Amino acid sequence: MSNFDSNELKNELKQLIIDECEKECEVEDISDDEILFGSDANLELDSLDALQISLALNKRYALNTTDSKKLRKIMVSINSLAHHIQSK
Repeated sequence: MSNFDSNELKNELKQLIIDECEKECEVEDISDDEILFGSDANLELDSLDALQISLALNKRYALNTTDSKKLRKIMVSINSLAHHIQSK
């Protein structure tokens, strides 16, 4: 997936999260390095959101990970998601 422009990929990931989790925000409202899950997360994503996002990532980017620990590491931030997708 290295043919992706990094900023374009990050914006696509942000839009995917907004769409899948039905968040009322814009792509610009999500920073690349902000934490996506947990008590410190601005988006207030929960485990159901994580499932929806992982299914959408699998469909869009063939990101098929069933290991929950690995998935948690991948889905820490937009930067970590983009890095993982680009390194495939």
